[in-house]
Amino acid sequence: MHLNDIMRIHIPTSLRQYADEKDAVEVAGRTAGEGLANLTAQYPDLRRQLYTDDGKLRAFVNFYLNDEDIRSLQQENTPVKEGDSLSIVPSIAGGVELTIAE
Repeated sequence: MHLNDIMRIHIPTSLRQYADEKDAVEVAGRTAGEGLANLTAQYPDLRRQLYTDDGKLRAFVNFYLNDEDIRSLQQENTPVKEGDSLSIVPSIAGGVELTIAE
């Protein structure tokens, strides 16, 4: 494994329970997909949080290579270079409608 095969994947608080409470993990991979595959091999409980049963990335989980959504790049085939980091960002739904009292 070469130095440029290593990427840092940032784990959000809501998923840390599936990754031994780690906030980031370094894994091997030349693409975002390889990195995620190695991450889920190391932490199998993360797989069902990130992928559907048919092996596709879940629609409500976003993946950012540095500051760019991999869906606007080459998706899982997005190349990763030394110093890059991949962030997992689950979508947040719901909320409370606020009204201002008159």
